[in-house]
Amino acid sequence: MIQQARNLLMELADRDRQLRFLIHDRDAKFSPAVDAVVASENIKVIRTPVRAPNANAHMERWVGSARRECLDRLLIVGRRQLKHVLRIYVRHYNRRRPQRALDLNAPDSSARPVGESSSSVRDLRVNRRDLLGGVIHEYDIAVAA
Repeated sequence: MIQQARNLLMELADRDRQLRFLIHDRDAKFSPAVDAVVASENIKVIRTPVRAPNANAHMERWVGSARRECLDRLLIVGRRQLKHVLRIYVRHYNRRRPQRALDLNAPDSSARPVGESSSSVRDLRVNRRDLLGGVIHEYDIAVAA
């Protein structure tokens, strides 16, 4: 885990990104040495409370959604493919996927162009775009020509 933490920090440095927090549970694999490596880069380590399964509920929900909607439907054969698939899914999740907690808007709704149409519902045309070979579908209102 110490080497994984170092690899993460190097990758973040290569991408010129900085983390403020690292949240992890109290598993023995997260030793004090791992916390020290992360803390050396001014990243605050937050450990979830003991026996509190809902303490990290948002992340658990995201992982479950990624598995159900994407990873369980594909045969991943390597790390490079996994990174590519997850990059596409994260972009879809943040920019296009409706979230019930956000009134069916995406978290980054500014990236989503909303087309205002004065025509009736019968005249409405929709374009569908398939991602990841059709595992994920995105829909847009077609622009009238």
